[in-house]
Amino acid sequence: MQAMQTKRIYLDNAATTPLCDAAAKAMAPYMESGTQAPFGNANSLHSIGREAFSALEDARARVARALKAHRPDEIVFTGGATESDNSAIVGMALGAREKARLAGKHGPFKVVTSRIEHEAVLETSHMLRALGFEFELVDNDGLGRVTPEALKRVVDENTLVVSVMAANNEVGTIEPVAELCSVAHAAGALFHVDAVQALGKIPVDLKGWGVDAASFSAHKVGGPKGVGVLYLAAKTPYVAYLPGGGQENGRRSGTQNVCGISGAAAAIEFAVAEQPAYAARARAMRDDLYARLGAIKRVVPSVCVPCGSEEFLPNIVNVCVRGFESQTLILQLDMRGICISGGSACASGSLDPSHVLSALGVERNLAQGELRVSIGVENTQADIDAFFEAFKEAIA
Repeated sequence: MQAMQTKRIYLDNAATTPLCDAAAKAMAPYMESGTQAPFGNANSLHSIGREAFSALEDARARVARALKAHRPDEIVFTGGATESDNSAIVGMALGAREKARLAGKHGPFKVVTSRIEHEAVLETSHMLRALGFEFELVDNDGLGRVTPEALKRVVDENTLVVSVMAANNEVGTIEPVAELCSVAHAAGALFHVDAVQALGKIPVDLKGWGVDAASFSAHKVGGPKGVGVLYLAAKTPYVAYLPGGGQENGRRSGTQNVCGISGAAAAIEFAVAEQPAYAARARAMRDDLYARLGAIKRVVPSVCVPCGSEEFLPNIVNVCVRGFESQTLILQLDMRGICISGGSACASGSLDPSHVLSALGVERNLAQGELRVSIGVENTQADIDAFFEAFKEAIA
């Protein structure tokens, strides 16, 4: 067995990313001990609290600009993307139902989402059903796309919320967000987009998309873990998912993590500024790796990604290796100093094949050999070369 390399190569950036310099610098003052550090509660009236509040609102304004929101007060800071997804869908469903009932409508009301969403969206179905909502899934095509035509077949006058991700976290399919949003709005429904994987990889324009809500995560773009962003367009019907002290204008209670939020704002700004150059570099590496892996007989791409395609994320390569299980290959590669995943990191402990690949029609035995390589800002062509050599050894 080959000994582990002294240098580890990290190619699992869709799961999480290293802290970027901009975020680390922004958070550094908050990591100091003692009362001279900026440790204040942003909701306190004294000077230390006001300093924290000023930093919080500065971060909010910067995030709003980076994401092209209409205004800063549409930005809500949360504890992560899972909370942002859950609170957006459940909060808007409850708010929209309340509004519909006041208008004399009685349902049955429903929420629509796609089959390839992250579990943070799909698993809300249990809560929604317990709250009296119907939950319906819209089909995708063989590339993972949800078309406006498919969505039109599912939404009706009782649909309150539609949630479709901007880009898939496993295979990288980019969805037509603005078109899907228009379909939802034409039916009288609100539209939420999980844009966690899109941020920093493709342009994000909340005003241009026209969505009512969007979810983001700091740690996917070089920020700290435990900080999420929820965009709620002004006047969107919404019932607070986390009631309590009324922070974040009553939309998300709990003392704000000013340290993490400052780091998140810096990371998001950096990711948006670097996006065009990073996407071009990553796309070239993605295309090279798909070509090299595709030449190996037992490797099957999970989706067909044409060279140079901008209809898929530039940083994700997803293949299935016939005759292998994901866990075995991941560990074999880890022993060779290569860190990748077998699809969504949130489901890495599951022995069941990915629900995304199942929705794409990939047969079960093949899907159990899924591998996802996700390229980060710091990765180079040398990293791709090292992965490919280690991969060939692992399947030999």
